[in-house]
Amino acid sequence: MVIMASLLCSLQDHRDDVNCLALSDRFLASCSGDKTVRVYSCEDFRELRFSPLRAHAYGVHCCCFSSCGRYLASCSTDARTILWSTCTGAAVAALEHPARAPVRVCAFSPDARSLLSGACDGTVAVWDVTSKTLQRCAKVSEGSVLACCFSPCGQMFITGSSQGELHLWTLSVKTLHMQREAHDLGVNCCHFCPQMSMDGQTVKFRLASGGQDNRLRIWIISQHATAGYEMSLLYTLSAQSAPVLCCAFSFDGQLLVSGSVDKTVTVYDVNHGELLHTLTQHDRYVTACAFSPCMLMFASGSMDKTVNIWRIGDGNAEASEPLKMSVQGRKSLGYSRTLVSDWSEEDVSEWLCDEGFEALVDTFRAHNIDGAELISLNTETLTTEFNIESVGLRGRVLRKIKDLRSSLMDSDVPDEFLCPITRELMKDPVIAADGFSYEREAMESWINTPNRSSPMTNLPLQTTLLTANRSLKTAIQRWKSSH
Repeated sequence: MVIMASLLCSLQDHRDDVNCLALSDRFLASCSGDKTVRVYSCEDFRELRFSPLRAHAYGVHCCCFSSCGRYLASCSTDARTILWSTCTGAAVAALEHPARAPVRVCAFSPDARSLLSGACDGTVAVWDVTSKTLQRCAKVSEGSVLACCFSPCGQMFITGSSQGELHLWTLSVKTLHMQREAHDLGVNCCHFCPQMSMDGQTVKFRLASGGQDNRLRIWIISQHATAGYEMSLLYTLSAQSAPVLCCAFSFDGQLLVSGSVDKTVTVYDVNHGELLHTLTQHDRYVTACAFSPCMLMFASGSMDKTVNIWRIGDGNAEASEPLKMSVQGRKSLGYSRTLVSDWSEEDVSEWLCDEGFEALVDTFRAHNIDGAELISLNTETLTTEFNIESVGLRGRVLRKIKDLRSSLMDSDVPDEFLCPITRELMKDPVIAADGFSYEREAMESWINTPNRSSPMTNLPLQTTLLTANRSLKTAIQRWKSSH
């Protein structure tokens, strides 16, 4: 496999070690021992106007974006996990660990409803993102929890600790499987491949983990309909000569990147366990790496205080056309997943920022404008109540609102884009065990009933696991952008 990795740019804004990186379809976030989180635009890698984010009292260990793009989370030695608005940079909530233990790692669930935080006392906390409340906190290891991530189905998560084990859990923190001595001397990182596969009655996931033993490992986690969970080693990758501190799969699950104490960044072909590239541009330990969720681009961060942005490919092709559209277009934003009439006040603020009306955010918030109120605004209201005196600005806002009204009037939705249960346009389509696609929320409610049969065939479902239908979601987004 011939592949090129080219350095796009290098960011040097932090004053201390870069500890973690996160990429959404719009933003790059980096956190550091200098107590800050910095946020950049993925279009030109310029720092956003509200960056850096300052609220932590000590160094920031980890950061991550929610899948909807609305939130950025960061955690610190100060025992807090902070939720930030990606629209305004405001701290939405500060979630304090119940035992005031330093928090080392955090991760959102795929549906952005839950947030994990792993601490130095061996506990993991599960937070409800909507209510900003603690759902449960449990002891999961005798060592520090240094790694955690959700499975792509969102129905389980895994933790890795300084004791060296990988531990698979249900959302209620009940054990599904434990892999003892996964890494000698400790697990430093882990990451699920975004894709999962189904083989008869078995669902298979790929997991990467890196440890103090200088090894990067790829595991196969199998869920059998009757036999439970099994974890087997697929590859042990040993191209790095010192502890592996970070790892990340590409959005398509074909590539795996890792960073090490030996100052290198490695890129592997996942399907063959083949080393493709060893990048040596960092001067100190490589502590962080993250792939874009929709492009063949990744970032690496180091104790040399720099963040390097890399592109994978021949210098021209970054991803397939539908994926490029999802990055460059506005339809991939969090608020666009909901009908305008159902937008919250925060959705309206995000929409204003994206349309270039940042100066109006405070005014709209002061009037508690949600989606339903937004599409009812007119010239008189904007003039007399909002005091928008500029005719040009008023006209631009009204034209955008008119576009939103038009989007509500579209009724020629292809039948395959409608959920069989709700008969509404799907926002987050998933494939169930019966082979049909449904809206995630509707199907989750369906399978939580005593009668776990297929809504389409009425036959029993062999498994309740749901697989994200990314191709259908992309097709729906493209249809929405052309209507």
